[in-house]
Amino acid sequence: MKLLFLAGSTRLASLNKTLAREAFAIAAELGAEATFVDLRDFAMPLYDGDLETKSSLPEKAIELKKLFVEHAGIFIASPEYNSAYSGVLKNTVDWISRPHYEGEPRLQAFTGKVFAISAASPGALGGLRGLVPLRMLLGNLSSIVIPEQLALTHAGKAFDDNGKLLDDSTHSTLVNIVKRLKTVTENQQ
Repeated sequence: MKLLFLAGSTRLASLNKTLAREAFAIAAELGAEATFVDLRDFAMPLYDGDLETKSSLPEKAIELKKLFVEHAGIFIASPEYNSAYSGVLKNTVDWISRPHYEGEPRLQAFTGKVFAISAASPGALGGLRGLVPLRMLLGNLSSIVIPEQLALTHAGKAFDDNGKLLDDSTHSTLVNIVKRLKTVTENQQ
């Protein structure tokens, strides 16, 4: 049982990457086999059906899709852009949801996978508005999305210099989310 951690951002100093890395560290402390990936390492062109028909999936999409397939539980921290999740996350989902070989099971990177979602924002809502459509998207892809989530407000002041959450209550919330992700994922196996 493996857990995958990522942020829906490619920014170097992304608050959501910091949150995803903190969740990843918690998973490792809990004894989970965990992997952190940075979408910056998986650059893909904008999804284009004509490009897919001509060239199939980009190599980076296939690499990331393989990681999704290999991991039963996935934690995503996504920024909120205009009351939705990020464009880079949507583009990633669009590419890795597509089949790339004959007889590939439909939506194999998502079907039956357990997801935990969270957001971090310097604003007062913590990215909350972006989590609603993200939850809907993942559910429509036949995934299980646990009900617990974190919308981290004023995230620019929420972490110490080592990327650790400063507030004990917030840290406890994140621990509980990761524990729930781990437990539900184990029960799905």
